Amino acid sequence: MNRFEADLLAQIQRRGDNVSGRVLVACSGGGDSVALLVLLWSLRRSLGLELSVAHADHGLRPESPEDADFVRQLCRALDLDLAEASLGVRAHAETQRIGLEMAARELRWDWLRQEAQQCGASTVATGHTLDDHSETVLLRLARGGGLGSLHPLAPRQNLRWSPLIELRRANLRGYLVSRNLPWREDATNAEPFTARNRWRPLLEDLRQEAPELDRHLFETHLQAAEAEGLAHALIASWEGSRWRMEGNGIALKQEAWTEPEVRWTLDTAFRRLDWPREASLLRGLAPWLSKRLMQGGKPASWGNFHLNPEPSDGYLHLRQGPLPSRTE
Repeated sequence: MNRFEADLLAQIQRRGDNVSGRVLVACSGGGDSVALLVLLWSLRRSLGLELSVAHADHGLRPESPEDADFVRQLCRALDLDLAEASLGVRAHAETQRIGLEMAARELRWDWLRQEAQQCGASTVATGHTLDDHSETVLLRLARGGGLGSLHPLAPRQNLRWSPLIELRRANLRGYLVSRNLPWREDATNAEPFTARNRWRPLLEDLRQEAPELDRHLFETHLQAAEAEGLAHALIASWEGSRWRMEGNGIALKQEAWTEPEVRWTLDTAFRRLDWPREASLLRGLAPWLSKRLMQGGKPASWGNFHLNPEPSDGYLHLRQGPLPSRTE
C-alpha cells in the first residue's frame, strides 16, 4: 500500500463510511472511475470488500465501444466480474422530454440499482471527487439554493458511495501516472453544452488565484452542515412548547419570536407540509409573522398564507390556500 492509498484508507475510516461486503463499482473508463476502481482494488482487503464492476454505454459518442473494451481489459487484469449495458439515452430523452444528461443519469441509475440487487451489492461506488463537490455547490448557489447549497456531497447517500469525495481530480490522475495506468478521456466534458461544463474553466481560473479553494469550500460546507444541524435540533426541541404541526398547517405560540427563529421554524414545518421553502419567501414571511406573534390581532393574510389567531389556546394558526393578496 503506497502513501496515496493509505491516505484514502484513513479518510474512509475517519468519515466512518461503513462499507463492507459486495460493492458494485461504476466504471466509465475515465480517469476518476479508473482511479476509483484501482484504489478500491488495492484497499479491498483492508476494507473487507468484494468488488464487481459495472459499465454503461450511453451510445452518445463514437468512442463508446473503445471505452467499453478498455474497461473489459482492466477488469480482466484485476480478475473482476464485469456487467455491461447499452442504454438508449437519446430515445429516453425524447420520450421524456428531458436533456441528454438527465436521461443518461436516470437510465444509468435504474440499471445500476438492478445490477446491484442482482449481484448482491449493498453499495454502488462512484468516482465523485472534490472537484465535483465545488462544481455542484456553485451550480446550486447560482440557482438560488440558499444555505442548502452549502451541504457537502455526502460520501454515503442511500445506495451511492463516493469514497473519493475529498480528493482532487488532478491528484487522482497523478496517482494513475505513478502506477503507469492509462485511462480514457471523454472530450465532451470540455464542451460547453451543460452548465457544469461551463463552470469548469471558470473554477480553474479561480484555482490559479486560490489553489486550496476546493479544500476550503469543503471545510466551510462541513461547518455549515453542522450549524444547520444544531439549528434544526433547537427547533425540534421547541416542538410542542412553542410550535406544533396541525393537520394542513402550523400553530405558533403567541409570544416574542426573532425573525431567524421564525424562519427556521417555518423551514422545518414547511418541509413536512411539502410547502415552498424558497429563501426569499421565508425572508419575506418571517418579519410579517414575527410581528403578529408578538402583537396578536385579527386574522390576516400575506400572499397565499392565512393567519388565524386563537386566543383560547394562545397560538396563531398559519395555513396556506387560495386566499386574497395581502389584507393588511
